[in-house]
Amino acid sequence: MLRSALARIFSFPVMLASIVSFWVFAGAGFSIWDGDIWWHLRMAEYLFANSATPRVDIFSFTTNAHSWMNHEWLSEIPYLLAWRVGGLMGIYLTFVFLLIVIMLGIFYYAAKECGNVKAAFVVTCFSLFLTVVSFGPRTILFGYLFLLALLLILARFRSTGEAPLWVLPPFFCLWINTHGSWLLGMIMMGIFIASGLVGGSWGRIDAVRWTPSQLRRLVVATAASLAALFVNPFTYELVLYPFNLAFVQKLNIAYIDEWASVDFNDARGKVVFILLAGIILGSLFSRYRWKLHELLLASFALYAGLKHIRFLFLAAILLAPLLSKMLDEIIPPYRKEIDKPALNALVLAVLLAIVIYRFPSRADLQGEVDKRFPVKAVAYIQEHRLSGNFFHRYMWGGYIIFFSRDMKTFIDSRTDIFEYTGVLKDYLDVEQLKGSLAVFDKYTIRYALVPPDFPIAYLLKNNAGWKVIYQDDGAMIFERATLPPAAAPNPPAGSVH
Repeated sequence: MLRSALARIFSFPVMLASIVSFWVFAGAGFSIWDGDIWWHLRMAEYLFANSATPRVDIFSFTTNAHSWMNHEWLSEIPYLLAWRVGGLMGIYLTFVFLLIVIMLGIFYYAAKECGNVKAAFVVTCFSLFLTVVSFGPRTILFGYLFLLALLLILARFRSTGEAPLWVLPPFFCLWINTHGSWLLGMIMMGIFIASGLVGGSWGRIDAVRWTPSQLRRLVVATAASLAALFVNPFTYELVLYPFNLAFVQKLNIAYIDEWASVDFNDARGKVVFILLAGIILGSLFSRYRWKLHELLLASFALYAGLKHIRFLFLAAILLAPLLSKMLDEIIPPYRKEIDKPALNALVLAVLLAIVIYRFPSRADLQGEVDKRFPVKAVAYIQEHRLSGNFFHRYMWGGYIIFFSRDMKTFIDSRTDIFEYTGVLKDYLDVEQLKGSLAVFDKYTIRYALVPPDFPIAYLLKNNAGWKVIYQDDGAMIFERATLPPAAAPNPPAGSVH
């Protein structure tokens, strides 16, 4: 019995899952710190202290008291708890754990669909190159966990006609309070329902019609899930937020790098090209017959991933089962009878040793934070009690919110409210040297906290009205000699959404 238990523990599929986990650890490294994490921590602190989320901006001087909605409030809580228990190490362990669970979920999903664990492993390892766009302490990781769980439920229902659809309404209730990616889940529901409304074969595409009972159950589950979306602190406003992002926040979409389209000239674009070539070649030369829902899922995945690199993670999830099925024709399946538990155990031991050796210390993590954020500059501001309106780098706003409690930000990565009020446009004008000094006059800017290589730093260094009062390798603080007498620091109060 002991030998049988050890054989299961050190089986070939377990070894492959361990290799996937190892590659996630290696890919995550310890240098990826998303600027959003800091204001998320501060928001979760506010929630714990006040038993409610703020309904207006309380952190910036440019949009102070403007209406604002924290649409990711629930996903912030695990990160804050991790921070309180382990500080930076707690944050690091949380996001690496989430990434490992997601990638193992992709591995399981692909293996379940194709029945070939080796083909699923190859595709999962390739998928890592697509998912790195969201590596880091991101709230969207919870959204991808929900998405994987939903796809597993829908895939089971599609193949067997039986699945726990009753969990979907509470599932979506949690999802909408966690992240705006719940809309992707609704799109998946729509694709699965639509693919079963017709039956037949067209070339190498097959469609199986839902039975009346199956269709009724799906429609009821979808309707109940839609109703559950409104169980949130912001009711209909939270439901409408993803549409607001897509159709109203144009500058946000244009400015943030992860909303850009795939560039086939960079490394990521080349990986996407290989993915496209693999799908095309697989369609031409394999004997695989497409199911209609697979074709619809693949089409949506490719459109979303090519349109916005942010959704390459989504594409990896949706395409993994399909690519695994294509590889199943050329990769022989796993044979339990020829498994070598001793060799598998040796591989696991080597991987564990590498992880232990390469595991970051708290000093390593703090060192990376020091490189990415103005740690010493903020300490200087606090030590010298500098007061007045600051202009600063966009991605530093969250750090200021969390670590400099008395300092109001000019902007931070809660991009939506700053686009609504025009602050984002003004920030971009400064960054691009379009009337920068006029923007400083508009907001009565007394200090500028910027990287030494920012164009505005060069402008201020060569302007007699400004002087450098602090500088290190990553940040400079400029002080203005005199403020304009008739400046208006804040735009008019109100909400435009």
